[in-house]
Amino acid sequence: MSVPTVMIYNYKTKGTCSRSISVELDGDIIKNVNFEGGCAGNLAGISEIVKGMKVEDVIEKFGGIRCGFKSTSCPDQLAKALLEAREAQKAPGAYAD
Repeated sequence: MSVPTVMIYNYKTKGTCSRSISVELDGDIIKNVNFEGGCAGNLAGISEIVKGMKVEDVIEKFGGIRCGFKSTSCPDQLAKALLEAREAQKAPGAYAD
C-alpha cells in the first residue's frame, strides 16, 4: 500500500490584498498555487514560477518580502502558508483516506 503524499492546504492571508491562498503539494514539491484576490497578473506569475519548486526554496526566497509600507506581501504570505502546510504534513492523519 502506497502512502499518498499530495496535500491541498488553504491559508487565510493577513495584511495583503489577496484574501487566501490554496497550495497543492506533492511531498516537498509545489504542484499548484491559487491566490484569491490581489493583483491578478502578478499573482498568476508567482503561481507559475513556483510550480515544480521545492517548498524550502520558495520559503527561503519569498519569506520577508514586503509590499510598500506593509510588513508583509503576497509572496511573504505564500512563504507563511508553505511553512504551515509543511507542519500540517507532519501531523498524524494528514493523509487520511
